[in-house]
Amino acid sequence: MSRITISPEQQLRELKRGVFEILPEEELLKKLTKSFEKQKPLVVKFGADPSRPDIHLGHTVVLQKLRLLQDFGHEIYFLIGDYTAQIGDPTGKNKTRPILTAEEVMQNAQTYKEQVGKVLDMSKTHVVFNKDWLGRFSGLDLIQLMAKATVGAILQRDDFNKRYTNSEAIYLHEFVYPILQGYDSVFLKADLELGGTDQTFNLMMGRHLQHAYEQEAQCILTMPLIEGTDGVHKMSKSMDNYIALTDTPTNMFGKLMSISDELMKKYYLLLSRRPAQEVDALIAGITDETLHPMEAKKTLAAEITGYYHGEAAGREEREKFEARFSKKQIPDDIQTIIKAPGPVPLLDLFLELQLIKSKSEGRRLLQQNAVKANFEGHTDEILTLAAGQEVILKIGKLRMLKLVGEG
Repeated sequence: MSRITISPEQQLRELKRGVFEILPEEELLKKLTKSFEKQKPLVVKFGADPSRPDIHLGHTVVLQKLRLLQDFGHEIYFLIGDYTAQIGDPTGKNKTRPILTAEEVMQNAQTYKEQVGKVLDMSKTHVVFNKDWLGRFSGLDLIQLMAKATVGAILQRDDFNKRYTNSEAIYLHEFVYPILQGYDSVFLKADLELGGTDQTFNLMMGRHLQHAYEQEAQCILTMPLIEGTDGVHKMSKSMDNYIALTDTPTNMFGKLMSISDELMKKYYLLLSRRPAQEVDALIAGITDETLHPMEAKKTLAAEITGYYHGEAAGREEREKFEARFSKKQIPDDIQTIIKAPGPVPLLDLFLELQLIKSKSEGRRLLQQNAVKANFEGHTDEILTLAAGQEVILKIGKLRMLKLVGEG
């Protein structure tokens, strides 16, 4: 077991960066102080629902905090809810989720573990499955557990309350989910549990049940949701505004360079692994214009790309970006397409080359002046190509190709 060398006050300062809420903060400081004095790491719990195994940068907002706690010397329990996922957490939903099979849960769990390893040191992470204890519950055990929470308390959760008010169906098994998730904290004797702001009710249930079982109650740390590359909506696959951990270094770097200057500050706050003091100084420099936003963004993009693909990849992508786009240099390996002279339907071409996912995305890029022809803005869906003419097309911040007129 490694020694805890960072003072409790400094640990709390680093943990508070970008945090939405710590409940209760003074209690967490007491836990950190006791841990430091006795050199006994805190038991830190994070529960993952393996029904959604594809991780993007939005998910890493909480994972980064777990890594920080791990670096401080605390014990991370990454709990995969293989038992509770078969019930389905209705959080944030206005209808019941479909129940997964055991095979689907385990397949997703394995994918989850592989991706989480890009953030956490898995050699120092306890990966546990709540089926190992919840699966041993008898019917009587479950009834005794449910007797420790009231229907009134469960109905205080926003999604349940809305469905109840609107006379929409709420099934009894959905009431069981937050209670079982809370019991996970009892079983692990958790000192601290982390989650997103949408999980606050479930996390507080763990605290309530620990009191009921006469344990020292866990503290709660919640992190805000982060906007995607569009700067408006929460990062998600459905909005096609996400940056996946499995993106290539080039795609990851390019997507990060596409975010707004204002969103960049939030990404520094929530995604950078630098000490809080450094991040504060960087954000202050961007705000007072002593640090150029483009330089700050390239530094951030290289840094984050380096986390998931190695520092060398981050540096290389920055150099490639500066060569291709900042200095308007054309890469030696540029894709070259030969077309017959005349009108070229750009949206059809982009789709054919898989440079866009839909024509609506292509039209949006054109309208946003994000398509350049020979480094000049091009907003028309048609490009007229002459015989022997060469046109360098730049699509967004990242993609580039050469069109050559035949003849």
